[in-house]
Amino acid sequence: MARTPGERLRVPALCLMQAEADEENLARRVLAFSSVVVDDLDTASSVSVGNMIRDGYGGPDACHALYCALPRPEFTGMSILLTDNEDAYPPGVVTVDIDSPGMLGSC
Repeated sequence: MARTPGERLRVPALCLMQAEADEENLARRVLAFSSVVVDDLDTASSVSVGNMIRDGYGGPDACHALYCALPRPEFTGMSILLTDNEDAYPPGVVTVDIDSPGMLGSC
C-alpha cells in the first residue's frame, strides 16, 4: 500500500472489529496506514451480511468481507480478498493469501 500511491485497501468494518477483538491495538496499527478505507456496515449491507451468515457462508467478519468483494455501483475496480484463510470463501471469489510474497512488504 505504501509503495503504490493512489491505491486503497478497503477493510470491512466487521473484519476490523474481529482483528481488534483478537489482538489489542491491531485496529490502531491498521488505521495508521493512510491508504486504508473502512467499509462501513450500513443498513443494506447489514441485511445482506446477515443473509450470508444465515446461509452458512461464515461468521460476521468473513461475510462482510465477502459482501465487500461483490460488485457494487460505488466500486468499479476488481475486488481481491486478502486473507489468511482462502478456503473460507466460495468458488469464484478472488482471494490472495496475505502471507504470500509481496503482501505487506514481504518480497
